[in-house]
Amino acid sequence: MTKEEVLAKLVFDVELRGLSKNTQAEYYTKVKLFQEHYNKPATELGQEDIRQFLHYLTTEKKLASGSVNTYNSALRFLYGVTFNIKLNLRQIPRHRKQRKFPEILTKEEIQALFDACDNLRDKCILMTLYGAGLRLSEVAALKVSDIDSSKMQLFIRNAKGSKDRYALLSQANLDILRTYWKAYRPKEWLFYGRNRNSAPMTSRAIQNLFHKYVIKANISKNVTVHSMRHCFATHLLASGVSVFHIKQLLGHTDIASTCFYLHLLKIESLNVKSPLDELVELDKANG
Repeated sequence: MTKEEVLAKLVFDVELRGLSKNTQAEYYTKVKLFQEHYNKPATELGQEDIRQFLHYLTTEKKLASGSVNTYNSALRFLYGVTFNIKLNLRQIPRHRKQRKFPEILTKEEIQALFDACDNLRDKCILMTLYGAGLRLSEVAALKVSDIDSSKMQLFIRNAKGSKDRYALLSQANLDILRTYWKAYRPKEWLFYGRNRNSAPMTSRAIQNLFHKYVIKANISKNVTVHSMRHCFATHLLASGVSVFHIKQLLGHTDIASTCFYLHLLKIESLNVKSPLDELVELDKANG
């Protein structure tokens, strides 16, 4: 079997499982790089080759744990599903994911980001990301028909986990979307790329415009497009919105994913008194 035939068989199995487009692309890319690393089709490579490759990614390429785990998942799928070969998974362990606290923009910094926009479309994209707590892929895939102003919600199709969901549509978001529509008159996709008559805006283009305005707004924090989603959740929590409501708005399957944002709240915003202070006050009262 050639390297191309391996990839074609992989694509067939991924599609057969109904995995998301993002997962399909990730698995294809990772397996392709694995084969290019050895310059051999994966059918001529085995478990020890996988171990050496993952070790190379970790020690020489110095990829983050999450990235190495993506390669791991792709190769496990290739050998376990496509080749139907039983691997000793203890010999190709996944990295323990280290989750560091992301940097959160203040509301003032978010506003500065909006104010830095010199383009109505760009400002509309950033306000939609923050106002609805969307993922990068979700805002890129929005269609005009996904805006439901009567119910004040956005329809998010084929989100993470290949699930449809609804996101919050704020009044301010709706107002700028209406202004944007009158100016640009988008037909199918809400945000078009360079060719306004066909494909939607790419994720890379949205990333580029985001970083452009971060620099323009003089924001020094290490933030990404996904930080807008983190800000959405954290700001809602700080304003007193229930973590269960935020779970629904973010489209999380597991409440534990949403509870992570509780760790991002500043201590002073919790308005909680230490039991030590209560004990001292009680002692004073009794004294």
